[in-house]
Amino acid sequence: MACIKYFLSETKPTLRPEDIKSVAKLALLEDIGQGDITTQLSIPKNILIKSAIIAKESFLVCGIALAAKVFKTVDPSLKFTPKVKDGEQVFNQKNLVIISGRAASILTAERVALNLLSFLSGVATKTNKFVKKIEPFKTKITDTRKTIPGLRQLQKYAVRVGSGYNHRMRLDEMVLIKDNHLKIMGSYSQLPDVPKGCKIEIETQNLKEFIRALSFKPDIIMLDNMNIHDISRAVKIRNNLRNNCRACNTILEASGGIHLGNVKKYAATGIDIISIGELTDSVESVDISLEVL
Repeated sequence: MACIKYFLSETKPTLRPEDIKSVAKLALLEDIGQGDITTQLSIPKNILIKSAIIAKESFLVCGIALAAKVFKTVDPSLKFTPKVKDGEQVFNQKNLVIISGRAASILTAERVALNLLSFLSGVATKTNKFVKKIEPFKTKITDTRKTIPGLRQLQKYAVRVGSGYNHRMRLDEMVLIKDNHLKIMGSYSQLPDVPKGCKIEIETQNLKEFIRALSFKPDIIMLDNMNIHDISRAVKIRNNLRNNCRACNTILEASGGIHLGNVKKYAATGIDIISIGELTDSVESVDISLEVL
C-alpha cells in the first residue's frame, strides 16, 4: 500500500485533462439526453452568432477550461475565446468569454457550461473570503472530503484557485484516526504501522485526548469542535515541547463550527490549519449569464 501525496501541496492549481473530459461528457449526456428538441425545431443549423458569458456580480473566476471543454464537446468548430483566467477577480458586466459559431451548438451547451463555471467560481470565491479574513496569520485554510460525489477533483481545484489548500484528496492519501475508529477500537496504545512517507493524523475532542495523542507524536492532530480557549492551550503545549528542544513537529488542525464570523479568532490562536467543510458542501454559485451579442 502506498499513500498518495496531496496534503497541503504547494503546487500550482491544475486540472487533469481526463477529469475535465469525463465531467463535461457526463454533464452533457445528463442535460441533453437524445437531443435538444427546442433548438433543433427552432434554430436553423447554418445560423452563426457571437455570444458572451458575462459576470453579473463580483467574484473569483474558476472553471474556464471546463466551460471550454463543454462547448467544444458539443461542437469542435466553435471558437471559444477567454477574456479572463482562473483566479482572476472580476466585476459586474465583465465579459468572461466570447463564443462564436453555430447558434444551435452554443444554445445546447450553454446551461452545462454556465452551471459548472458558476459553481466552481462560487467555491473559489468562498475559499478566498476565508483566506483573506485570516490575513496576516500564517494559518492555512483547507477543505475536507465533504464534496459532491463525482466532482471532488474539480471542487478541490477550485479551493486551490481560491488560495486555499487541499486536505486529503482520498482515503488512500493518509491515515486519519477519527472518533468512530476510536469507538470501535476502544482505545489505542500505539500508532499503526504506515507506509513510508504516509502521514498520520489523530482526531481529538478535548485537551485530555489531545495530550494523549500528542505523546504519540503523530504528523497531525485534529482539534475537533474544541473551543478557542482550549485550542489556544493546545497550541501552547505543543509550542512548549518545541521550545524545550523536545522533538515535536506535530501540526495542529482546528475543525468544526468555524465560519467567516469567527475564523479570525481561531487563526489568532496560532493553529496551523483550519479545515472547513463549508468550502465545498455549502456553496452558492455566482451569477453569470450567456448573452447573444
